[in-house]
Amino acid sequence: MKASKTPGGLRRADPRKVPAMTLQDLPNVGPATEKDLLLLGIKKPEDLRGKNHLALYQRLCKLTGKKHDVCVLDVFESIVEVANGAPSRPWWFYSRKRKASDC
Repeated sequence: MKASKTPGGLRRADPRKVPAMTLQDLPNVGPATEKDLLLLGIKKPEDLRGKNHLALYQRLCKLTGKKHDVCVLDVFESIVEVANGAPSRPWWFYSRKRKASDC
């Protein structure tokens, strides 16, 4: 699989060449997140390509009739980024990023 370097020096996988995976193969995804993704119509990691993590989060809240913890938003951002070829990062990386932009 070809990879290129990101500005931070991390390797970025070519998203067109990512091997087939299940949702739980994605970083930060366990049974509960998989259930949420299936509710959103996301059946495989490729379905996340080009998606907006905030729109997914808002749709999940609307479908379930409750506001989910914002950590779910961070998980969604982490997996959308991976689906688009970014390096795998823990969900809390995106929590820090979100909190820094809220200031």
